[in-house]
Amino acid sequence: MLIGIDDTDSPQGMCTTYLGAVVARRLIYEHMQVREARLVRLNPNVTYKTRGNAAVALDVAGDTDRAFEISCATVEELADFACDNTNPGVVVVEQPPDPGFYRQAVRDFCEIGDAVAILDAMGARYRGYKNRRGLIGATAAVASRLPDRTYEILVYRQPVRWGTPRNVDSASLFAAQEATFPHTWDTIDEENDVVVCVPHTPDPVLFGIRGESPSWVMVARSMVASEEPAIEQIWITNQGTDAHLLDGKIGNLKEGLSYRVHGTVASVPLTGTGGHVSFTIHDGHHDVRCMAYEPTKGFRYRVRGLVPGDVVIAVGSYKKGSINLEKMKVISLANVPATRPPLCTMCNKRMTSDGKAKGYKCKKCGARAGEPEVQEVPRVLADGWYEVPPTARRHLAKPLCRGVPDIKQGYHLAPPTSMQQ
Repeated sequence: MLIGIDDTDSPQGMCTTYLGAVVARRLIYEHMQVREARLVRLNPNVTYKTRGNAAVALDVAGDTDRAFEISCATVEELADFACDNTNPGVVVVEQPPDPGFYRQAVRDFCEIGDAVAILDAMGARYRGYKNRRGLIGATAAVASRLPDRTYEILVYRQPVRWGTPRNVDSASLFAAQEATFPHTWDTIDEENDVVVCVPHTPDPVLFGIRGESPSWVMVARSMVASEEPAIEQIWITNQGTDAHLLDGKIGNLKEGLSYRVHGTVASVPLTGTGGHVSFTIHDGHHDVRCMAYEPTKGFRYRVRGLVPGDVVIAVGSYKKGSINLEKMKVISLANVPATRPPLCTMCNKRMTSDGKAKGYKCKKCGARAGEPEVQEVPRVLADGWYEVPPTARRHLAKPLCRGVPDIKQGYHLAPPTSMQQ
């Protein structure tokens, strides 16, 4: 069977992955076999999500009725029902639903009625609490297919420590990433010298290590020094896969969806209040604004290096008329000409302007020239991909260390801190 659970947490605490890990252990205690634990991130632009919009699915062999009973009882025990925005859902199916529902949930929006219709047609066991919105994520989780998959080991705190400051040695996290990158990623943000994998919210997670395989995340995890954990779980995930992205066209973008959009830079990037950088791209018919917000730090330096005429692929979510950049590819760079007065061939001195439309004149010998000297301005950018730093990366966004379809075009790091100003 597949067991799906969603929407059990709140900003004040709990975590659906922790609850799923507890369910897995209670099923094993009753002699059931948990063959796989899956963490599925869904559309990151859903407004009513708590944090990362995650649902979980467990692949289990055992008594279906008993598994459903244990799953519901655990949700009723641990979910944060006091939060108005917490509306859990539990689903148990003996066969996975059509994966189209998962694809819609990760790239678009779904309705509760759509999930219920699928579950009823399958004769599934399910239970929704309060407004039952968690049935959407729970159904998407059991319907998920992950042709590209990554892994995360999540280490959970002892319940008596929830809500207190976490004790994780930051030096050990830096050492773990140095030893295992690029096989693991986003443990720390080296450019900005900060830890990424330790949350600051009052939930049960102590830290998490993401990587390409169970063995690599375990290698990194073994290097981390921390407070004594309660339980740990390795999850198969769609994190870091770009599963949320659609190929989009300027003028035909839908609010709340995430796209790859091809266009030509139409305006000089401008830095606004708060350090946010904006510019416009067009496709010959329509324009759209692209935004690199202040939390993207050094990535904004690269964005500021764009000029009109550069051809790019902008990648990010379309919200309130803007593409909020997660990464971008520079396909081609425009030539940026600069002019200056020509050199006098007799005196080897720069001429000066002789007035509007009158050309240039050498002050020393009186020689004249009609045209300025034209030279190409060096660019700070090169062709290739650029990405936001780990501190600003979304769960689903694919880091460049995992590769891109044409990674040979280049893998560019953000500039040193001194160049970010």
